[in-house]
Amino acid sequence: MQILHHGAVNGVTGSCHQLIVDAHNSLLVDCGLFQGAETSGRGDDDLLSIEFGISTVQALLVTHCHIDHVGRLPYLLATGFNGPIIATEATAALLPMVIEDALKVGVTRNQSIIKACLARLKEQLITVPYQQWFEVTLKGASRTKVKFQPAGHILGSAYIEIDVKAHVKGSEQAAKRVVFSGDLGATYSPLLASPKSPYKADIVVIESTYGDKNHQGRRDRAKSLEKVLVKAISDNGVVIIPAFSIGRTQELLYELEQITAKAKFKKLADIEVIVDSPMAAKFTEHYQHFQTLWDAEAKRRVKQGRQPLNFDSLYTVDTHQEHMQVVEYLANRSKPAIVIAASGMCSGGRVVNYLKRFINEPTADVLFVGYQAQGTLGRQIQQYGPSGGYVFIDGEKLDVKAGVHTISGYSAHADQSNLVNFIKRIRKGPEKVIIVHGDQQAKESLKDKLLGLDKSMLVEIGKG
Repeated sequence: MQILHHGAVNGVTGSCHQLIVDAHNSLLVDCGLFQGAETSGRGDDDLLSIEFGISTVQALLVTHCHIDHVGRLPYLLATGFNGPIIATEATAALLPMVIEDALKVGVTRNQSIIKACLARLKEQLITVPYQQWFEVTLKGASRTKVKFQPAGHILGSAYIEIDVKAHVKGSEQAAKRVVFSGDLGATYSPLLASPKSPYKADIVVIESTYGDKNHQGRRDRAKSLEKVLVKAISDNGVVIIPAFSIGRTQELLYELEQITAKAKFKKLADIEVIVDSPMAAKFTEHYQHFQTLWDAEAKRRVKQGRQPLNFDSLYTVDTHQEHMQVVEYLANRSKPAIVIAASGMCSGGRVVNYLKRFINEPTADVLFVGYQAQGTLGRQIQQYGPSGGYVFIDGEKLDVKAGVHTISGYSAHADQSNLVNFIKRIRKGPEKVIIVHGDQQAKESLKDKLLGLDKSMLVEIGKG
């Protein structure tokens, strides 16, 4: 048995891993898009094409539907892959919207092509409930079954347990259990329950986005968020929060509803919260539909009659024309506002227009609540903004006069202690851990921590 990595080895994007069962069978876990610095030196064809053989791939397993985990899926279909695409029920509900958006932004707006791709996707999509084994059909005598476990990262996210019984040259090999973490959620994140470690694993492929850092506690991060909002009120400023349409946006709305509901100042209680993303609005509807997946705290709020994702001061922007009107409205405002807009790393999308208009205003604030990959505009603002530097947006040099803040506690990713505990709490622990999905420093730091758990456990960094 062998594991090949076709992405998320030199950074945090392009997740794609291939579990080789035998000479005739393999499983693919995710098929994501490369972003940020990881696109450097590559042409569009290199970024999007499937550069590995798929003749043995019997199924694609999807951990969750962020673009860096599913963005190359249309190209996988284009190569002729016609096997099952297996995902949780919530992920299956969200996936067509994500793929449609990815096609429109990066490939084509031709509706017939988009419809054909989505039709193929829906034909091959198989939904599975959490915590139930599902057998994947293989060629020959080898056998495998998979189980999706809640990962707490975004709605529908899962880590995947795979049981493999391989037959090689007529003999059955010892059964192995391989766990792919996908993206794990942080402990005590709002809305979704924290992931629980599997009972056993022989091999674990684990992400390391924050393998070298620990997040703020939830109380501290809420105070940090409220502090930025109070500052905005004092100078009638606009707070720009770049956030992915799925996951981070809903968690922020949940926390903002809590802050405004308990606000001592009327201005804070009435502050406008603008979600400028039709995608985010659709995803929020799905979050509300799948309330059975919420954690106990969120369910209690609903029972109390509160609407954590649909409160009175929340406004949603739909069309591009409305978007441009809101930018102009905020430029001439006489009261503070919060804008949540995609993309989360400022690598495109509507947030760029807000940054272009307000980044050189001292009354404005840019608040980062998630990881900013190397080479993205978000990372550049985060890096150069606090020292009074400048960035280029659409070729225009702009001084960063807005306040720049980072609250890592709102990350949807597990931090170092969460990742270590995920491995530590596996009752029958792994003989091998493979670290992927992180910058080099994060991977090395996590490796050192994991080696301290068990000297007999092999820990290595995945290579492409």
